[in-house]
Amino acid sequence: MDRKLSAILAADVVGYSALMERDEAGTFERLRAGRKELFEPEIARHQGQIFKLMGDGMLAEFGSVVDAVECAVSLQRGLAERNAAVPEDQRIRVRIGINLGEVIVEGEDRYGEGVNVAARLQQLADPGGICVSAKVAREVEKKLAFGFEPLGEQKVKNIAEPVQAFRVILEGQAPRQPARSSPPRWVLAAAAVPVLILVLAGTVWQFWPTATVSGKPSVAVLPFDNYGGDETTGRLADGLTEDIITDLAGFPEFQLIARNSTEQYRDKPAVPSEVGKALGAGFVVEGSIQRQTDRVRITAQLIDAKTGEHLWSQRWDRPDEDLFAIQIEISEQISNRLGGGAGLVQEAGRITAHRRPPENLNAYELYLLGTEKLEQVNQADVEEAVRLLTRAVELDPGLARAWVELSHSHGILTGFGVERDKNRALSAEAAERAVQLDPSDAEAHAVYAMILGDRGEFERAKAEFDTALRLAPGQFEVLTFYIDWASTFGEPERVAQLVDKAVSLNPGFPMWSARIFAHAYFMVGRYEDALRMLDRLTPENYGRKHWVMRSGALAALGRTEEAKVSVADALRRFPNLTVEGFINLPGFNEAERQRLIKTMRLVGFPDCAKAEELAKIEKPLRLPDCASP
Repeated sequence: MDRKLSAILAADVVGYSALMERDEAGTFERLRAGRKELFEPEIARHQGQIFKLMGDGMLAEFGSVVDAVECAVSLQRGLAERNAAVPEDQRIRVRIGINLGEVIVEGEDRYGEGVNVAARLQQLADPGGICVSAKVAREVEKKLAFGFEPLGEQKVKNIAEPVQAFRVILEGQAPRQPARSSPPRWVLAAAAVPVLILVLAGTVWQFWPTATVSGKPSVAVLPFDNYGGDETTGRLADGLTEDIITDLAGFPEFQLIARNSTEQYRDKPAVPSEVGKALGAGFVVEGSIQRQTDRVRITAQLIDAKTGEHLWSQRWDRPDEDLFAIQIEISEQISNRLGGGAGLVQEAGRITAHRRPPENLNAYELYLLGTEKLEQVNQADVEEAVRLLTRAVELDPGLARAWVELSHSHGILTGFGVERDKNRALSAEAAERAVQLDPSDAEAHAVYAMILGDRGEFERAKAEFDTALRLAPGQFEVLTFYIDWASTFGEPERVAQLVDKAVSLNPGFPMWSARIFAHAYFMVGRYEDALRMLDRLTPENYGRKHWVMRSGALAALGRTEEAKVSVADALRRFPNLTVEGFINLPGFNEAERQRLIKTMRLVGFPDCAKAEELAKIEKPLRLPDCASP
């Protein structure tokens, strides 16, 4: 295996999918012309070589890092000139990332962390901009006339150590606010002058970041205070702090400040605004533990570090019996209250996003607004979620969380019966993209597992769920998705226990999860509980499955007249709904099919599907009374 040191340039077209959707032929031609007339000649002129071409990007290798940076600047200037004569919605804009590092040589291809870091730096660049690593900036800053603006340490996916990133300042560009606060030397030199500090306070505040370059918020978990003073309580405080950090790290929608950075605040009074400025944190989690005789009291709160506002607080009083069990319970509850689609951190981000003009929203903010629409679980809102999330992945194709929720959105539309084949395919495509982008994202694996399950690939689906549960065993969303499939995997006895745990993790569980809990309860014969969950929804939000479950549950409980009304409503909305047609939908195991046949027949749904409906299924299951003689 050959290795060598190379400068790697990664380039990616911004909004490629939207450009192709608006004008596929024209976009293809402009991209082809740009590659032939600009990219290939400029890369060759700077002694570089393209080693990989993608539909929306490319990777190139240079022997000199100076050549790589000069080439990138020439490419962006050349594109700007070409775009000047093109309508705004047809312009080709590119992000470029450059890294200097060791690569693995395999024929004409290049692999390794040197390539991976370049690709991640590209994702941090502005449209029309260039982002480089610290190695690149150090090598060329005295050799070229370009400025380099520090973006601070960036934790990027699948790279163990944070990457020091720099933005290349091209002509006509002003430096933007830094991503990490580093007060200028003249501010520090004047620190002895109290009046000057007061004057500068507002200025420094403006440069205090509350989010990463990607737009994701950052969270600092401070060591929990030990009010008992004894060693046992201290161990519980340390363990709880560590568990909260570990659990929150499983939520990729925000960035966590490292434990070694927050350790400086142990046993010290900490002002959240000062913590935020020092660590670049938008939110601060703090808490305390106090033991009294045979009881332990734990408190926790989430604070907006910029405003000092207490966004949430909670107190737990528990018997002082199993401290380890208490530690696990509380850390899971706190992490699920803060993280996830319905969590407080995303909720705070949505409030900010709603205040911004739509045209100024970044990819992460569009993702937040998309997930908000998903919580409503009606067709119009889910379709709006698809629009917002599609826009998010166009702005940032590397935002795995947006791909996860886009897959979820298309899956819900499939359940509503909206262009089923198209939405099923789009859901699968988005799930696969999410897993590829971030293999450490537990929810991505869970969503992909559901796609595989719908295809009837139960072994692969179970393997993906196992991965998701290993990555985030106490995460509400992951647990809820698994609940929907536990019976299918032959674990119906676990369903009630898992639902109880999910509800304890998130007592105010969102509407979409009620649909899943209803299915889980129905399939183990807990019909009262299934109806209770279905009552969280409104009939306008029911898909076929929900009408089937409601009608069947009512019939099984002997509520015959209500069941008849439910069937009539279902058939009015879905005139072709039959027992045969429904049990041929993907995702049911044999035990579930038998329960559906029994309850649907009991309540009076038509038995036999139309021939044209069954003709679309490769090997349809037939009821004895419906099969041809």
